[in-house]
Amino acid sequence: MVFMSKKIEKIRAQFPILKQLINEKPLIYLDNAATTQKPKRVIEAITNYYTTSNAAVYRGVHTLSERATALYENARTTVREFINAKHHEEIIFVRGTTEAINLVAQSYGKNFKANDEIIITALEHHSNIVPWQMIAEKIKAKLQVVALTDDHAIDLNHYKKLLNERTKIVAITHVSNVLGNVLPVKEMINLAHQLNIPVLVDGAQAIAHLPIDVQDLDCDFYVFSGHKMYAPDGIGVFYGKTKLLEKMPPYQGGGGMIKTVNFTKTTYADLPQKFEAGTPNVSGAIGLMAAIEFLKEIGTQIFTHEENLTNYAKQKLAEINELRIIGMQPALSVISFTLGKIHPHDVGTILNSEGIAIRAGHHCAMPLMEYLGLAATTRASFAAYNTEAEVDLLIAGIKKVLTIFKKKKF
Repeated sequence: MVFMSKKIEKIRAQFPILKQLINEKPLIYLDNAATTQKPKRVIEAITNYYTTSNAAVYRGVHTLSERATALYENARTTVREFINAKHHEEIIFVRGTTEAINLVAQSYGKNFKANDEIIITALEHHSNIVPWQMIAEKIKAKLQVVALTDDHAIDLNHYKKLLNERTKIVAITHVSNVLGNVLPVKEMINLAHQLNIPVLVDGAQAIAHLPIDVQDLDCDFYVFSGHKMYAPDGIGVFYGKTKLLEKMPPYQGGGGMIKTVNFTKTTYADLPQKFEAGTPNVSGAIGLMAAIEFLKEIGTQIFTHEENLTNYAKQKLAEINELRIIGMQPALSVISFTLGKIHPHDVGTILNSEGIAIRAGHHCAMPLMEYLGLAATTRASFAAYNTEAEVDLLIAGIKKVLTIFKKKKF
């Protein structure tokens, strides 16, 4: 534990934003499921790119363009290795998880027909609900939702019943952003593949907290956002198996994704450029590459730290009589809770006065909230740089919330 404590101190030292005061209190950042903070190496990588190598990629023969292109493609290679994709061209850069899912829905979904079925789960983020609803409404397909068991796990028996010859795709989250559930995605993928049904996995909440091997999972698509894994906003990854990507039409048209253009016909570029229309987010890709280097450097031991920290927080929160933790499953770096009749926004506001940043609301999962019979929850979520001391201050802050509202006789 002493070794790990020293390692966490070294990790924290790499994040400049954590050194500031909020309302004259040290910042305690526990909103990592929404977005993570950025280490110095990510900030410096982006600054270095703009001060030494900024240029349009692919299109120039001059030194800066060649340098920028090399950096951009090195970032793609880094991502491929990080998630163990088989081929370089299977890595498509997008703005984030939302764009990646829309890409699959609008491109792969072009061939869906009336009465076809799309399977999602009751745990999905809006980003993995709305794009499929849009396609389903357009072509009169049916959106099927896998139910949860009493302990909020995926009901695999219900999932098996939903799979049939009309199912055209399964789109599931890897980890719930509300409850922290880790779904049995490998088993779900295998069950779908028995009927030749492709599977998309939303890895936004998993990518920073679990080792991801897309070949081992055998998923057909895996998508995630950089900003949830210590990388910049506006950069994300869409992984797809080559055999599927080659058959899919482009999601957007424009420069960069073509071979030839005339006024009667366009021929598209090979993968991965076919899906990267327009000027790409080169600095974002470089920042993502630096974030992956950071994750590789801190190592998988940090996952144990995050697990221990989450369990410690759950134990301490459970000691507060008025507090109810939502979800019975083991949680991966995420804890949602309610505090008596106090609105989560009030909890968040008072905690902010103590320098503690948490999330309050429906967490872009309104259908799940309706299923749980709640309008909103308070959510604390952890990252590599969080500590038990910060959890203790969170507990003290929650007790202060209770003291304030007891005086108001809530």
